[in-house]
Amino acid sequence: SKMTVKAVKMPCTSANVYTKVPDGGWGWTVAFAFFVVEALTYGIIKSFGVFFNDLMESFDETNSRISWIISICVFVQTFTAPLSTVLSNRFGHRLVVMAGGLLVSTGMVIASFARSVVDMYVTIGIVSGLGYCLSFLPTVTILSQYFDKRRSLVTAVASTGECFAVFSFAPAITALKEQIGWRYSMLSVGVLQLGITACGSLLRPIVIREQEEVKAQPPEESTETKYMLENEQTCTSIESIDSGVDITTSPSNVPGKTKAEPKSEEPKQHGQNPVENNSTPPEPKTKLLDFSVMRDYSFICYAFFGLFATLGFFAPSLYIIPLSRSLGISKDHSAYILSAMAIAEVFGRIFAGWVLNKKPIRKIYIELICVVLLSVALVAFPFASGFWGLMICSVYFGFMLGTVAGTHIPLLAEDDVVGIERMSSAAGVYVFIQSLAGLAGPPLAGVLVDTTKNYSSAFYSCAAGMVLGAVFLALVRPCKTGLCHHQQPQAEESTAGPPPELPDDFIDMDIGKAENSGKGSDSV
Repeated sequence: SKMTVKAVKMPCTSANVYTKVPDGGWGWTVAFAFFVVEALTYGIIKSFGVFFNDLMESFDETNSRISWIISICVFVQTFTAPLSTVLSNRFGHRLVVMAGGLLVSTGMVIASFARSVVDMYVTIGIVSGLGYCLSFLPTVTILSQYFDKRRSLVTAVASTGECFAVFSFAPAITALKEQIGWRYSMLSVGVLQLGITACGSLLRPIVIREQEEVKAQPPEESTETKYMLENEQTCTSIESIDSGVDITTSPSNVPGKTKAEPKSEEPKQHGQNPVENNSTPPEPKTKLLDFSVMRDYSFICYAFFGLFATLGFFAPSLYIIPLSRSLGISKDHSAYILSAMAIAEVFGRIFAGWVLNKKPIRKIYIELICVVLLSVALVAFPFASGFWGLMICSVYFGFMLGTVAGTHIPLLAEDDVVGIERMSSAAGVYVFIQSLAGLAGPPLAGVLVDTTKNYSSAFYSCAAGMVLGAVFLALVRPCKTGLCHHQQPQAEESTAGPPPELPDDFIDMDIGKAENSGKGSDSV
């Protein structure tokens, strides 16, 4: 039996229609597209530090003012996440990612002609930042829809594009700068980022339609036969009662059996495709942004986890080189430490995907263990001394960062958080909440460093945020189970209300209706 039912042709897009999640197929192409998008978005953002000294010399600006370029970019990227969700639900993931690639490339190309740091704030910070949001979030969302059993492993491996980009782009851009200068190098990066648009064209929509109608037909006939047998046993056949009873005893008029009426019309519409009948129920689900996730206590806890954990994501990559320089380590050896961190992150992402792909496992608890170990890594940095001490801490931190960074957004699709049905809206709200920490985190760490004159304070603040994130992550599962138990009585009350009003015997209900109609005719 083929899994693919039909490819629905629509303007500018063709959807893959499956009877269940394919766990492969065109999903492998989407995974490759996500790998490249990850490299050309977060990979470029993390490699942008190679331009810092050139920008400070060209614009005669301080390090802090140049650092605001990336801070604004990351803030816009995460703050506009709900907009990305709305546009994806309205126009589809493919068009949104292609438009995002054009914005990313345009912002970077125009930035190569900038005459002041303010121009960089607008071009890279706002234009490219918005493009990063429109490119990354829809890609990871649609990738999660193509996979179920292999979702964790495939997403983790595909997300390593960022790590390979950091490892390769930094030295490549540095060598290119020596040949053609930083402006033409930045222009080349902008042209390269047009590849995001090409990857967006590969994001073919997916539709999952279960074959329920074929199985639903026999039960409808059996229930109708059941009612006819009941009527015969009570010596009141359908034909012996007036036409009013005939209508009310049919299953189509029994409350909750609204599917029987279209069934009677199916023989007349024999030539039509049954897919059209199934296309009407999903209409209520077409919400541009579903804020109902904000009423889910487990999602609220998970969002607070993302808010505080984000404080610890970027600080080590920003401050590891200044920390190593303060310990007397050379520039070359400091760069080796950063590269080792990126390589370890690759293995961490793959390892996390492999572990989370195991079947009998509660993924939220594995994530919690990784977050706790990541907190330990942040605390260990201030106690490191010398090149090898920092190297060990960096490799350990990179590995643990990979286990968390590559899985925290895909875990939204798990039933312990919100589930795959609401992942698109949940991801937009989740990343939007993260934007607050993304904007405030680096400046807060910078203030602590300026106040204490010690880079260790930045790592301690990140560790404190990660510990708070671990506390909220530990509450996700209890909130989910507690919320289900709390909502169960309400659901029982709502479902228990109507049945007492219905008689046990449907024939009594029909006779009662017949008597009422007789009284009405007498009164007339």
